[in-house]
Amino acid sequence: MEPRQTLSFLRNLFEQRGIRPKSKLGQNFLIDLNLLDLIVRTAELTREDLVLEVGSGTGGLTAHLAQEAGIVVSVETDPAFFALTQETVAGRENVKLIHGDILKNKNELDPEVFATLEAALRQSGLQRLKLVANLPYVVATPVIANLLLTDMPIDRMVVTVQWEIAERLTASSGTKDFGSLSVLVQSVADLEIVRRLGPKVFWPRPQVSSAIVLIRPNAAKRKQVGNVHRLRHFLRDLYAHRRKNLRGALAAMAHDPREKPEIDRQLEDLNLPGTIRAEELDIEQHLRLCAVFG
Repeated sequence: MEPRQTLSFLRNLFEQRGIRPKSKLGQNFLIDLNLLDLIVRTAELTREDLVLEVGSGTGGLTAHLAQEAGIVVSVETDPAFFALTQETVAGRENVKLIHGDILKNKNELDPEVFATLEAALRQSGLQRLKLVANLPYVVATPVIANLLLTDMPIDRMVVTVQWEIAERLTASSGTKDFGSLSVLVQSVADLEIVRRLGPKVFWPRPQVSSAIVLIRPNAAKRKQVGNVHRLRHFLRDLYAHRRKNLRGALAAMAHDPREKPEIDRQLEDLNLPGTIRAEELDIEQHLRLCAVFG
């Protein structure tokens, strides 16, 4: 069975199995088949690719990915949907299913998932990893951030996320959506919003719009950053005090408290006024700031 995930198909399937989607797990299924095809086309899959899917759902996208990629590793936390995916991809030797949570915690991928990906890359000889998924809203941000900070050979990510997250990922400095997530991701990757999605293309319908986002890790950018984990910790502390000006936010940082006269001298050396807020700085200025205060 390779279901075309239409609204009528899902309603009939869930009624037969006694399944009710759980909003707390972000279980909203993409029912526009053209958009599912767009996701796969944007991923530009070949047999040289290992694909990670987060949120297997009914296995419809999983089966589509398996037709194009060398290996698919799909992770599903809900036992009912894990069982459905098992049925959908039964007999496909290039699909590895994991029943569990993609995350150990918000700052770390689950070790089992990480080990499975590493083993699959090593044993298959594949050189590229791609994240292709209709990401459950509740894990979208930490999945993207944690994967980008690994040393895995990630070629690209093609994911559906809430529109709010897409705005934060791609925001420019000085805008209301620009913050620590924007800086972290844009410091190591190039981003593009492929398509904005209205609620009606999902079932059950979410209360917000979504987007398909393409994220391409950029090796040159990452080299300039250096220690990406240091940058992440610095941004977390800096934006914990978003309402403060730059001088006040730096003085309030828990990991490295400094006196304000010292901060003023260091900001002067960086040619940065202490009266502005962090979100007014561009990416390069954040990196310079992290080199001194991180």
